[in-house]
Amino acid sequence: MSPRKYILLLPVLFASLFSSQKLENLSKFVNPIIGTEKMGHTFPGATVPFGAVQLSPETDSLSYEVNGKYNPDVYKYCAGYRYEDKTIVGFSHTHFSGTGHSDLGDFLIMPTVGKLKLNPGTAQKPESGFRSRFSHQNEKAEAGYYKVKLDDYNILAEMTATKRVGVHQYTFPKSDDAHIILDLMAGIYNYDDKNVWTYVRIEDDHRITGYRQTNGWARTRTVYFAMEFSKPFKSYGQKNFDTKQAYRGFWRKWNQDENFPEIAGKKIRMHFDFDTQENEKVQIKFAISPVSQANALDNLTKETPDWNFEKVKSQAQNDWNKELNKIVVNTLSENDKVNFYTTMYHTFINPTTYMDANGEYKGLDQNVHQAKGFTNYTTFSLWDTYRALHPFFNIIQPKRNNDMIKSMMAHYDQFSLKMLPVWSHYANENWCMSGYHSVSLIADAIIKGTYTGNPEEALKACIATSNKRNYEGIGEYIDKGYISAEKNGTSVSNTVEYAYDDWAIAQIAKKLGKTDIYNEYLKRSENWKNVFDKSIGFMRPRLSDGSFKKEFDLMSTHGQGFIEGNSWNYSFFVPHNPEELMKSMGGQKKFGENLDELFSMHLPDEFFADTEDITREGIIGGYVHGNEPAHHVAYLYNVAGQPWKTQAQIRKILTMQYKAKPDGLGGNDDCGQMSAWYIFSSLGFYPVSPGSDEYWIGSPSIVNAKLNLENGKTFEIEAKNQSEKNVYIERIELNGKPFEAYKLKHEDIMKGGKLVFFMNYKLKK
Repeated sequence: MSPRKYILLLPVLFASLFSSQKLENLSKFVNPIIGTEKMGHTFPGATVPFGAVQLSPETDSLSYEVNGKYNPDVYKYCAGYRYEDKTIVGFSHTHFSGTGHSDLGDFLIMPTVGKLKLNPGTAQKPESGFRSRFSHQNEKAEAGYYKVKLDDYNILAEMTATKRVGVHQYTFPKSDDAHIILDLMAGIYNYDDKNVWTYVRIEDDHRITGYRQTNGWARTRTVYFAMEFSKPFKSYGQKNFDTKQAYRGFWRKWNQDENFPEIAGKKIRMHFDFDTQENEKVQIKFAISPVSQANALDNLTKETPDWNFEKVKSQAQNDWNKELNKIVVNTLSENDKVNFYTTMYHTFINPTTYMDANGEYKGLDQNVHQAKGFTNYTTFSLWDTYRALHPFFNIIQPKRNNDMIKSMMAHYDQFSLKMLPVWSHYANENWCMSGYHSVSLIADAIIKGTYTGNPEEALKACIATSNKRNYEGIGEYIDKGYISAEKNGTSVSNTVEYAYDDWAIAQIAKKLGKTDIYNEYLKRSENWKNVFDKSIGFMRPRLSDGSFKKEFDLMSTHGQGFIEGNSWNYSFFVPHNPEELMKSMGGQKKFGENLDELFSMHLPDEFFADTEDITREGIIGGYVHGNEPAHHVAYLYNVAGQPWKTQAQIRKILTMQYKAKPDGLGGNDDCGQMSAWYIFSSLGFYPVSPGSDEYWIGSPSIVNAKLNLENGKTFEIEAKNQSEKNVYIERIELNGKPFEAYKLKHEDIMKGGKLVFFMNYKLKK
């Protein structure tokens, strides 16, 4: 059998695997409310795995700026919903999951009865606008389904989704004054000039189409839509909140506020009016497209051909069950199972599908492209997700991860700058965060045999990206081996991240037999040494003259050369060569002592008071789990010769940072990275250095697990004598034979087998 034929047969094999066994109802353990309070920044609404639509409530409509200055309260609304709030403004169709910055929140819909109001009102005075009070007692969030009672209108709101269509169902009271508001101004991280243009066309008495273009985190983002009602509206209208233009043409001949079928402007809210009977259900199907109104209509017709809310809901939940059954676990408690499957749910939200049912999508060149032989994805939060999410996909979602890398290569091909994505969404590069971590994803997929594209072309793209001299200090990094503090505020973190990325490129070159490239990038991967101050044993900003910055605080995050971390967290960021780092720190004993101090110190509030995404709950000692740079650090006790400390710390982090409640995440979920860390660590191993084919052993928290792999094989994990106290590993067996190493090979998982941990409450030194 040819490799190509084998690849094509993998989904068939996986489908037959599931057809031969009854799927467990694992979606019942998913609680989308987890992470919606405080800093988790998850959303509770309805979506399907990797779907383009995320239909979810917005609990306020704060502006990004107030009086020309940044409004810090807006940060709380990265996902649009805060569990702490008491009102709902409406339900919009696009959201990020767990990010520390935001955009989206497109096409907000709100049902009302009574006097028509076309402003959102305020949380303090909801009756002044169209928002409504609600109670968590009358709210339910499930995988693929969300419902809530809008108390001010006595309306039950329910929603579910397909890949590209949000499906609403509103149960109205009896009224001759019922309305459905379509707010085309609303958005997350909104401000006056964010909406570039909006267009709406009334096709008939139950269907409308249009688009919205915004200039935000993505500066040229256009989303097209098709909206269909289950019953005709009796009237409709709009209010245009634009400032008066100097030139208005001759459209003013018409009264465009009432029953006019073609609307255009920057700030528009529309209303559709109905008569309703008691408990009458009015449904809406709302499809989106990156390409055109016609494609949005096509998406709507193909994915929701009829009016059967329960059927769509059932299919959405079946889709979730299929994905969740890829890992079947038993845990010590039900809360642990809820945590496990909710984190798994969060890992399968992003990246999101970015192409229409016909395979068309908009590329970075703003032209329409056809995805041939792959699904095109967007929402790549790579600074976060290269660490664990995409390595997790290489085990559990290899076909999708292969398509994601093909999407990144398409990004590169279409991009005028010829760079792989840094943070890509909606046919735009937003340049958020640092590094060129696409190369890590590509290396990890090539090394692990996931990527089916041309590895030579992938390597060329990696090299081109890493040599973009005029991007964030790369030229100086190449010339001097580090980025100087005078020229870049995150000079140290950029340097060490580039060094890791260069090591990843070296691994691709080694795989392809490119010795010269391998040697070049292996040498570049040692550049972390140039910002490591041996006199203090920590990473430190370095000036252009070669001296280290004198005014320096190990504890501080701001102004010290780091992003989302301090020197204590970043000084351990050499995931590709921790043995060499250990030598630089003074050897095994000193390395272990440094790790001990990191996890046991007290970090005063002043050092994270101005950090938006971190609260005390996300910190253990000086270790900040709520941010990503140190996610691998607990595993480094293995190389320090103290694996029992890795085991103890992993179990502590799992318990302290993940709880089955609204504020159960110690920081932003970051498009699934926090959740992927949980899944790996609860299974007992973790990818310390993506681009390697090895996973480092930790301490499993599950009782047993079965990984149903896409190649038709299964990999089982069992923790004998498991308990909350038995956090230490007495011994390990792999396929019935003693396993002495602290690293597990990728092939050991993918060829199937069984890994058994024998747990104990006693230390094994």
